[in-house]
Parts: sequence; C-alpha cells; structure tokens
Amino acid sequence: MSSPAERYAAHKRQVSENGPALREFQGLYDFDLDEFQLQGCRALERGHGVLVAAPTGSGKTVVGEFAVHLALREGRKCFYTTPIKALSNQKFSDLQKRYGASRVGLLTGDNSVNGEAPIVVMTTEVLRNMLYAGSQTLAQLGYVVMDEVHYLADRFRGAVWEEVIIHLADSVRVAALSATVSNAEEFGEWLQAVRGDTAVIVDEHRPVPLWQHMMVGTRLHDLFVDDGREGRPKVNPELRRISLDDVRKARINNSRRSGRRRDHRPMRFRPPARPDVIQRLDRAGLLPVITFIFSRAGCEAAVEQCLLSGLRLTSREDAQLIRRRAEERTADIPEADKLVLGYHNWLAGLERGIAAHHAGMLPVFKEVVEDLFADNLIKAVFATETLALGVNMPARTVMIEKLDKWNGEQHVDLTPGEYTQLTGRAGRRGIDVEGHAVVLYQPGMDPGAVAGLASTRTYPLNSSFRPSYNMAVNLVGAVGRERAATLLEESFAQFQADRAVVGLARQLRKAEEAMAGYREAAECHMGDFMEYAGLRRALSDAESALSRERAGARRLEVARSLERLRPGDVVVVSAGRSAGAALILDSGVAKRSDGPAPLVLLDSRQVKRLTLADFAVPAEPVERIKIPKWFSPRNPQHRKDMAATLREKVPHGEVKRHRPRGGGGEGDDAEIQRLRTRLKQHPCHGCDQREDHARWAERYFRTERETTGLRRRVESRSQVIARTFDRVCSVLEQLGYLKDGRVTDEGRRLGRIYSELDLLTAESLREGLWDGLGPAELAACVSALVYESRQPDDAAPPKIPPGTREVLTRMVRLWGELEGVEKDNQVSFQREPDLGFAWAAYRWTGGEDLDEVLTEAGMTAGDFVRAIKQLMDLLGQIADAAGPGPVRDTARKAADEMRRGVVAYSSVT
Repeated sequence: MSSPAERYAAHKRQVSENGPALREFQGLYDFDLDEFQLQGCRALERGHGVLVAAPTGSGKTVVGEFAVHLALREGRKCFYTTPIKALSNQKFSDLQKRYGASRVGLLTGDNSVNGEAPIVVMTTEVLRNMLYAGSQTLAQLGYVVMDEVHYLADRFRGAVWEEVIIHLADSVRVAALSATVSNAEEFGEWLQAVRGDTAVIVDEHRPVPLWQHMMVGTRLHDLFVDDGREGRPKVNPELRRISLDDVRKARINNSRRSGRRRDHRPMRFRPPARPDVIQRLDRAGLLPVITFIFSRAGCEAAVEQCLLSGLRLTSREDAQLIRRRAEERTADIPEADKLVLGYHNWLAGLERGIAAHHAGMLPVFKEVVEDLFADNLIKAVFATETLALGVNMPARTVMIEKLDKWNGEQHVDLTPGEYTQLTGRAGRRGIDVEGHAVVLYQPGMDPGAVAGLASTRTYPLNSSFRPSYNMAVNLVGAVGRERAATLLEESFAQFQADRAVVGLARQLRKAEEAMAGYREAAECHMGDFMEYAGLRRALSDAESALSRERAGARRLEVARSLERLRPGDVVVVSAGRSAGAALILDSGVAKRSDGPAPLVLLDSRQVKRLTLADFAVPAEPVERIKIPKWFSPRNPQHRKDMAATLREKVPHGEVKRHRPRGGGGEGDDAEIQRLRTRLKQHPCHGCDQREDHARWAERYFRTERETTGLRRRVESRSQVIARTFDRVCSVLEQLGYLKDGRVTDEGRRLGRIYSELDLLTAESLREGLWDGLGPAELAACVSALVYESRQPDDAAPPKIPPGTREVLTRMVRLWGELEGVEKDNQVSFQREPDLGFAWAAYRWTGGEDLDEVLTEAGMTAGDFVRAIKQLMDLLGQIADAAGPGPVRDTARKAADEMRRGVVAYSSVT
C-alpha cells in the first residue's frame, strides 16, 4: 500500500503529463479516468492517431469522446462513426445531451439531422460514400472516431472500415476503438503503416471483475476454485463429479436398454424452467440478467413462459412508470397495428420487468427495452447474440443456455471470442462491484470445456477486405487505375497476407531442404532409385485408377440391373448382412438420388430397403413369386408365410449356387503390363536394400506434394488484392464501365450504387428493364437486389402482375449473363437475385394493411421493417444514379409510399 505522500506524488506526475485539453476534459466526468483512457487521450492531444483495444464495458468510448472535445476546442469537425444505426442513434442522443442539439448531427441513411454540425454521428458507410463523392461536408474534418472497429472482420461489410482508413486525408487523426483482440499489435502496425504515427493501447483489465458459474438445476456452482498454489484457479471438482456421474448413469441406462423393446426410450433431460432460473438469480441478488438464447422464437417463448408462471420482478410503482414510458414512445402506432405487432403481450412483459430483444422486433420496441433496461426498470432480458454487438446494454449477470448455435447451415460450438463477447455484458461500471457469467448445465457438458471458453483470450481480427465493382470505379475515377491498385495494396488484408507469406515461405524452404535430404538417403549403388521409385508410383496410380474404373463400371451395371427388377422377382443378395434370397416388394427406382433402392423381403422374414452396396454383381431374377393383394409387409404373420414360400422356391443350397464366385478374370490393361515390365528390368529392382530406399523415396514424394501446395499458397497470397482488382477491372472493361483506364458515363452511374449487387443494379438500369414500371412494380423488382432469405426463391411470385413477373425473370436472366462474364474473369461477386420479398414489397408500396402483408409474408415486424428500409435505401441510390427521367421519379415515389405506418415510426432519433 503506497503512502499518502507517494499517492500525492503520483497524482502530481499524472497532472503534469496531461495537457490543458485533457485536464479540461476530465472535469466533465465525476470519476477518475483509468490509465489506458489517459494514455489514449494523451496520444490524441499530442497529435497522434490511436488504437484502443479494451474489454466490453471498460469505457474505451471516453477516448472517442475526447476526440470530439479536441475538435470543438480546435474549431474543427469530428465524425463519430459506428457500425449500426441503433448505436448511432444512441451516441447521437448522448452527445446532444453534453454539447447541445445545435452542435451535433446525425447521418445514417434513414435520418439526416443537422449534417453540417461540427460533430456528426454516422454509420461508417455514410463516411465511405462521402469520401468517394468528395463531399464538401469533409471540409475542416480533424478527427474520425471509429467505434467498434473490429467490425472490419465482418465478411459482408468489413471492407468499408478499411476503405475509410485508407482514404481519409493524412491531416485527419483516427481514434479506433476495438473490443479486445489477440492481434491488436498487428492491426496497430498496419494503422501506423497507412495513417502514420499511431499509438496502440491494449488493456485487458476488466474494471468490474467477472465471476464464472455453472447452474445445475437451480443450484449455482462456481466454475473455478482456488487450489492454493499461487492463486491459480482450477475447475470446480464438484462440477467434474456431477459431469462424470451423468456419464456413468447414461452408460448404465444404455446397457439396461440394450435388451428392452425399442419403445422403451430414455427420459429426455428437462432443463430447469426459465421462471425458476430467474427467481434463483433474484434470490442471489444477481439481477438484472441478460439470458442469451440463440433463437428469436426461443426468446419470445421464454418471455411467454415467465408471463404464464406469474413471475413479477417490478414494484407497482415501477410497473406504472414502465407503462407510461412505453405508451409515450409508441403513441403514434395505430391500435390495429398494435394488435398485429403483439404490443399488448410486449407491454405486459415490460410491466413485470421481463422482455425479449432480437432483430425480429420492431426497432422502437427494441429501443424501449434498451432504455428501460439501462434505467434498471427491466430485470430480465432474453436476447439473441446480436445484442452483444454494439448496443450499450450491460447487466449484472449474463446467462448462456447453450454452448452451441445454429449458423444457418449447422449447429456449431461457440468460440472463445464469442463467449467473451457475450459475457462481456456482465458487470455495470459504477454500479456493480462484480459481474457474473452463468452457463446452464446440461448432461454431456464438460466443465473443463466451459473453463477453456472462459479463460481463452484468442479473438483474432482478420480482414474481410476485397475489391468490389463500385469500389473499383470510384477509385479509378478518383486516382486512376495504377494508383488505385497501389492504394488497395495498402489494405489490412494484403498486410496480413504478406505476413502469412513470410511464414509460408519459411515452411517451403524447410520442406525443400527435407526433400534434398530424402533424395540423398534414397541413393542406390545400382542405379537411379528416384527414377525407379517414380515407376513404382506410376504403377500404383495406374492400378488404383483401373480399380476405380472397374468399380464404377460394376456399380453402373448393378444399378441398371436393379432398375429392371419388378415386384415378385426373386434375387440373390450377394454382399453384406442381407446376403441370401430376397423377394422384391417395390423396385424403389425413385427412392434415392444415388441409385435404385428396392424394398425386399429376406428369407429371414426381415423387410428392408437395399442399396447398390448390397450387390457385388448385377442382380438377375432366379425365380418369381406372385405377391397376393392382401400381403402387408408390416404384418408379422404375412412376412412369416411369404418367407416360407421364398425358402421353398430358393432353398439354401440354391442360394449358394447363385452367389458370385471370386476373381472375375479381368485382365490388366496394356499400360499396367508395360510399367510392370519396365519395373522388373530396372537395375534398382534387384537391390537388396530396395525397400529401405523406397521408404525414403516415399517421404520425398509425400513432401513434394506438400511443397506443391505450399508453393501454390505463396503464389496465391502474393499481391492477391492487386490481382483481384485487375480481374474486377477486366469485367468492368468488358462491360464498358471502364475504357482506356478511365471511368465511362455508365461507370459513374455504377459509382453511385453501394449494394452487394451493384453491377446487376447498374446493368438493369442500362438495359432499361425498369422503364415504364409503376412505384409498386419497381419496388417489387428492386427488392430482389437487397433481400436475401435463408432459402432463395428463383421463381417470380405468381400473384405479381404479369409485366412485373417478366421484368423479374429478365433480371434473373441478366444475372446469369453477368455470372458468365465473371466466370471468364475468375471472380464471383454477384449472388442470384432473391425474389422472396417481391410480393410483400409490391403490396406494402401499394398501400396494403400491415396485418395482411406480414401474415402472407410470414415475417416478423422487425425483419419486415429492416427489409423495407434496405429497399428504400437502394431506391434512393437508383434515383441518384438514373438521372432525370421517369425511373428517378418512380424510385422516389416508391420510397415515399413505403414510408408509412410501421416503417415511418420505426426509427427514433
């Protein structure tokens, strides 16, 4: 413990290190800044850029707020960029409260408020678009805060962050704020390379300590216990005992069930009821809690369970306050829409201190939940993992129900980085002494694996950058083709690729050295052993190829023979456990994609479906049995009688006679005979150490294969961005968007379209596909360019008017043509248009009621609003790109007609 004199001296040193702006800034807070916050602020005041990587909830946004303070103090502008609109809205509100409405603006695509203010909060895409357009709003820009900069790893939107960092003027200082990543120093080195002097500040200390637990039933256990050795924690032995007991019980139950009838099934594990879990946490003083459930339906079901149980977490006074605030925020929603949106159930949950939070909710509903939770009025929120990204909504406790989630294709385990991101919400700075992370135990869950997730800090930041068509025309238009390629080589993606090449080159060099050693070890005094080994490999490859060819031909013969079988045919099954006589009940020609699968009755009375693997040779009928109409394969007596008839027709001895004999008498082809002759004639064939030499030669060839792969990887990574950019430019030249290294008029139109399907959008405009369409028809067609469902629909909706269906069909056809051009140039950027939202967009733009549109679309309100807003955004870009004329007017009218009801009141600024 330091003495008062030492603490006073340290305070004086700190004050002397802080400049006047920082001392002034500190006076705005009622708490002392942490050392990492001070380091970041000092770097900015000294004229450096800064990268701050710190845990969620540690207060790294203070450094971003200091950049705002510096800009105002210096009479310059500061842009505060965020990855999502919700976070932009939140930051806009915070900064307005501090600096006043006149000095703070908001630009998110949806909203444009005071855009020329000295402080403007915006999404990162808005800033990227400004840079390409050379916007006058960039004048006097001194600072850019890039909040949640680790989003550059996002595979869909990540490139935007790198574009901004590369293209900002050298005079602009960047304050990059990131979650804790394991390669922050590498990212910092890249920032230094492209932005100049940048301080890298990494802080892994959580201001609020995090305790890890597992809940077994409704009993809480600490995940770690202190083993008394230098304070190093170990996994709680009680949890290990519970896990091992479950494993033993499962084995005993399995062994007991092995002799029972099939309808005796093990009892399924039933986790504790969610209301019971919440009450247990409440008794332990661990509310408010965010429970992560990786399913929107699961979140809504959890709230419903709590309501049905009668759970209440609020006082009467709090419930009245909650109702009043929720009603104020949703006053503009018509009563009819409230019924569609499930408003009354939502409000009932809020009044009891319970809510869901997921992307399918109406944005204003989510915002109300966030505000009430921040004010400690909501005590339990059931959320999907999207809550962990960006929105400022910490809790005392975070609970995770399962350690795996559906990623759209399969169930995958949570990564340590995802676990850290989720549990980072636990512990409210300035409110909680400690935070708590709770994992709900299930049989088969290994406490050691949970401990590994909780203690691993590997969350690397990897670039997802790649050149796009829009990026290419904007860059070429701004700096020319050659300079554009050079700029792209400055990306973090290439920086990481170059670093990886260094390691790969080292592996390649070692592999080549090993090959030289193996070649030397294989030397033979009788001749060139590597030549001999090459002959052996060629012979082995030829024999394998011939075997595969014969197996394929035999499989085809078997398939054709099975296709000829009819019910009543008796065949001999020649392979596997089903070997013996079999009566064909159903030919099964259309049952499987990999060949016929006949349903048969075996002479053992068993009915089963056979596959090609059950036949070593083609199946030929040896007898026929008439199958009575009354025969049912499900009736045991019917099977018994028919099997007896089958055995009479084909006795056991006859079965053996019809089985195929081994061998087959197939000869080797001429190439194999030639290789065998050359092998026997080679001088090394007679060496008494031949097999020793052969082992070294085999190592040589195995390493040679590895070397070829390494060399290919090195070549693919060197200048990978530049090569991709060249291919993108080739596509654009072929289509006339670039000519002689310059951007054409059509290319400038493409440069105004910031969409995943930018090229298809520009081509549709150029081909005049949308000429003559009305607002609803245009909305339906353009929806195919922004919407992406889990199961894309490539058929035009039947209820769409025929003329619009024809346009949608032509758009899909145009995509196919572009795909061919891309394939010729070895790129693939344009996904197929998705027509799944076309009918909903058509009806909404045409003025249909929300209830009817949502019911038929089968969508949640939040998904619907998000899809409409993305559609409105692209329609705005199309209007700008189209220039004066009917398409521009129609696009703007379509967007205006969509901006009604649930869409109009879904965004709060």
